[in-house]
Amino acid sequence: MRTRRSFGIRFAAAIGCMVAMLLTAVPASQAAATVVVFAAASLKNALDAINASWQEEGHQPATISYAASSALAKQIEGGAPADVFISADLDWMKYLSERNLTRPDTEVQLLGNRIVLIAAKDLTAETTIAPNFPLAGLLDDGRLAMADVKAVPAGKYGKAALEKLGVWSSVEGKVAQAENVRAALKLVATGEAPLGIVYKTDAVADPEVKIIATFPEDTHAPIIYPAALAASSNSEDAAKFLDYLKSAKARSLFEEQGFTVLVPASAN
Repeated sequence: MRTRRSFGIRFAAAIGCMVAMLLTAVPASQAAATVVVFAAASLKNALDAINASWQEEGHQPATISYAASSALAKQIEGGAPADVFISADLDWMKYLSERNLTRPDTEVQLLGNRIVLIAAKDLTAETTIAPNFPLAGLLDDGRLAMADVKAVPAGKYGKAALEKLGVWSSVEGKVAQAENVRAALKLVATGEAPLGIVYKTDAVADPEVKIIATFPEDTHAPIIYPAALAASSNSEDAAKFLDYLKSAKARSLFEEQGFTVLVPASAN
């Protein structure tokens, strides 16, 4: 365990060094205006569109790194030079704020989401999610694709829901855990797993999968995406970018991807 933990810390530090090397290759005038965003993988479609809109309004495009919230938080802890952190749950934002690695006064609860049960688009499968629903039977000899249930928010929400519904013990041995929610989505989209649990926004974004059922909100903690400035940020535009995420334009782009926007639209 100690060896694994030390490897994780060294890996996070190495990633931070790589990002730093890439940034030092950018001219100083451009680097000062470039915002480095660490964002949960499930935000990719929405944030890519928002970043394009941000650029159209005359800003340097943000550099956005997508991964599991847990991996990004560990990278920031290891020294990776992020300006903005957007997590898929409150826990990983709290993890960084407790270590004085974010600016708590800038934190905003930005978005909401849902988790859903998905299948490949051509697979015939139907169910109603309720206590003790026959998930194991639906899987048969197949696997249930999920993000890492111990660390990644989507996986944690999914496991909590299955436990609440009384079916986790029947499928635990059939779970194929992925490094993030987009990787879990891909397992279903490519047919490597017949079923999966992902965010609704991920399912909507991939035409190769279909939603079988949506998990009731009372089966897991509220899905909230907080955003905040990193404590080490020295980007001139970081605060502006964070504000832009609350703008009417960003709101429409988030909603197009199926997110629920939790903050009132700003005038930006």
